[in-house]
Amino acid sequence: MSIKNISPKKRSKGFKSENIDIKDIENYKINYDEIKKKIKINLSNLNLSVEDRNILDKIILKEDMMLNGHEKVEFKKIKEENLHRYLIYRYKYNNYPKEYYVGKYPPCIQIEPTSVCNYRCVMCYQADRTFSTKSKGYMGNMDLDVFKKIIDELEGNVEAITFASRGEPTLNKDFTKMLKYCENKFLALKMNTNASLLNEKMIHEILSSDLQTVVFSIDAKDKESYEKIRVNGKFDKIIKNLELFNEIREKNYDRNDKVVRISGVKINENQNIEEMKKQWGNIADIVAFTNYIPWESSYDNEINEIEDPCKELWLRMFIWYDGKVNPCDFDYKSKLAKYNIKNDSVKNIWNSDYYNNLRHHHLNNLRKKIEPCARCINS
Repeated sequence: MSIKNISPKKRSKGFKSENIDIKDIENYKINYDEIKKKIKINLSNLNLSVEDRNILDKIILKEDMMLNGHEKVEFKKIKEENLHRYLIYRYKYNNYPKEYYVGKYPPCIQIEPTSVCNYRCVMCYQADRTFSTKSKGYMGNMDLDVFKKIIDELEGNVEAITFASRGEPTLNKDFTKMLKYCENKFLALKMNTNASLLNEKMIHEILSSDLQTVVFSIDAKDKESYEKIRVNGKFDKIIKNLELFNEIREKNYDRNDKVVRISGVKINENQNIEEMKKQWGNIADIVAFTNYIPWESSYDNEINEIEDPCKELWLRMFIWYDGKVNPCDFDYKSKLAKYNIKNDSVKNIWNSDYYNNLRHHHLNNLRKKIEPCARCINS
């Protein structure tokens, strides 16, 4: 089934994200004055870079230091000794892209344990057979040693690490080893999964890990809609897997330890946040839809008139299974990739002349000169 058959009128423009629904949000009230007071008292004892200290100074002085809905949920799960780390991380994440400020490291890194996926979702790169067919050379799994090299550099420099990109992370046989290697290193460790491979062992590995957020990628509340969007997915199996996840979580783990999120891509008007909440609210702390970007046809989309800079260039970096470093996942065939993490560093690449030249083009309304940026609706 083509995305065109689902939403022909909306395809070229995309959707705005719907409001996130957060269960029991009233339980996540935060006393900002008390938090700032604690940080101010401990400031002299913190071993911070000049950049991070300046951020904390701004946070302390700011009268309206406010966290949004999902940040409140995350913040409540952070240990008191790490509150300053979380606030610094969220400041960079929220403000650097708005200010077009390039820090020493990206606020967020997305690591791809594998580019292989068992689904062919209609709105995904995997729907492009010139990408997902094994003979094309894009499919593979990240080597554990390459992963460790990445993590060793990022520890202490980046808080937000997400296991996601072009494939299903749990298909990498070393995925649980990757989780273990990240223990006690990051505050915002997250994974995205289609939940198809969950079993008792995998669920325990996930729930006992340092993951802060577990995202289940589910776009619909019913079997027919789900299986039209998530091609190869079996709705009944997903229901069973998530019920098992919830049962194990309730019986063996502190439910407040992790944020569980059901997140779908909004591709048609039939997808409704209230209906999703009714179906998945007992499992998820957060239910949400994310923006639809036409990833399934990045290189065939028409060139558009968008001139605004893409904030991804100041927000995150993508590292593929083979070590290639990419500015974004819209470019799923790596046309913009110039570096490989196997023989370079995140810091050098992020601050390289090449990356700064891409930013320069975006800031000066020249994104049409870059492929496939000229065909992307993100800004």
